[in-house]
Amino acid sequence: MTDEHQVQSAASLADAYAMLAQRSDVKVIAGGTDLMVLMNARSLDAGHFLDIWGLEELRGITDQGPSLRIGALSTFAELGRSPLVLQHMPALAAASGTVGAVQIQNRATIGGNVVNASPAGDSLPVLAAYDAEIEAGSLRGTRRIRFAEFYSGYRRTLLRSDELVLAIWIPKLAPGERDYFRKVGTRRAQAISKVVMAGRAVASESRIDSIGIGIGSVAPTVIRASGTESFLTSAHLDSSVIDTARHMIAGEVRPITDLRSTEAYRRAVTGNLLAEFLRQLIPT
Repeated sequence: MTDEHQVQSAASLADAYAMLAQRSDVKVIAGGTDLMVLMNARSLDAGHFLDIWGLEELRGITDQGPSLRIGALSTFAELGRSPLVLQHMPALAAASGTVGAVQIQNRATIGGNVVNASPAGDSLPVLAAYDAEIEAGSLRGTRRIRFAEFYSGYRRTLLRSDELVLAIWIPKLAPGERDYFRKVGTRRAQAISKVVMAGRAVASESRIDSIGIGIGSVAPTVIRASGTESFLTSAHLDSSVIDTARHMIAGEVRPITDLRSTEAYRRAVTGNLLAEFLRQLIPT
């Protein structure tokens, strides 16, 4: 931190709430893996910071019956080795292993990934496909926000200036349900994704009973492929259906051409990843 940056550390959750209520220009910092990069590049427009790294109230992964409640300060290293995550949402464990190097995974938090609001966030397509909910809190109380509604635009969320993300609630896989995660980047890890996809589906023989598909790096925010999901629900998977779905999802995304990839490449890869997921659902 430089001299112009003022940092306060919260001793408790109530303490953090009080500090956020006092100032509307406070930037929350936890693991710091995103904010420190911005500060070093002098591209972060903030002078006051609230350090919440020491808040044990925001840690822990607990079984809540139909869902897991994952504390906002849970690191990706913790998620990647958690028996609960590995059993009930293996796609999240897989995504956790692609978040930078081991050093980053030991500091980067799932709450930070959510609030950072990057459309390329590795965990976000999993949360989208799983219909997660964000638990937010302030002096006014707590509320749950559907992940599908949490982002209002590029790098913008519904989180109010006096609120903290406390936890993420993620429904467990149902019996017989399968999930999927793939990140396509320059390298397997330590790279920003060109396309990242997660899915979960229930298939009876080759018939899809339900499916959720989350995609990142193909629009201003992480998205659900709702049109493709509707087409695939109740469909019997064969090469023709998979090919139609591949083209449908390629038209449903809204990628751009940037330094990492082209629009055409991202559309093609999105379709290919979906086809890979669907083929895995066909009994062998």
